[in-house]
Amino acid sequence: MTRFATSTALLLALSPLAAQAETGTETETPQALAQLLDQAEIIRITNAIDIAVDRKDWNLARSYFAETIHVDFTSLIGGEPATIPADALIAGWAGNLTAEKESFHLRGNHQVSFADADTASVYSHGYAWNRMERGLAPENGGEALWEVWGSYTHALQRGDTGWEVTGMSFTATAERGSSFVRNTPGN
Repeated sequence: MTRFATSTALLLALSPLAAQAETGTETETPQALAQLLDQAEIIRITNAIDIAVDRKDWNLARSYFAETIHVDFTSLIGGEPATIPADALIAGWAGNLTAEKESFHLRGNHQVSFADADTASVYSHGYAWNRMERGLAPENGGEALWEVWGSYTHALQRGDTGWEVTGMSFTATAERGSSFVRNTPGN
């Protein structure tokens, strides 16, 4: 067995797609590998959004989204789900998470589903915190940290330059900490 064949066999054996690829035809193995690569890229993109946001690299964060995006953060902020320009989403994040307000996002347990070769969604668990020193002031509640746990669902479409996020929702399951930090944009 060649190194490539050994690596391919190992990759397929470790994958949830392994059962689908065990049909014995050689044409299905490249398709399964392509789907594994797409799955890895989709997970990378959702994680990279968090990294870009925490680094406050708004141009990089914007690069992962289509021109318009369907968003649903109603479990955190109320209102209704909406389809908005991705630029507006990034502007909202940048306006809230300024240099004064630190953030940390963590995502795991990704479950990628494909509707077809060019349409996918990924469900993941998420954790985030925001920290702002002004929250320590007695008049601001005396606490500098706000935390939230929940689940994300991202919708993605393959575009001319690769996968783009076309939808994003977050369903909060728990939160604790300073409402001042949560609700107050940084300076």
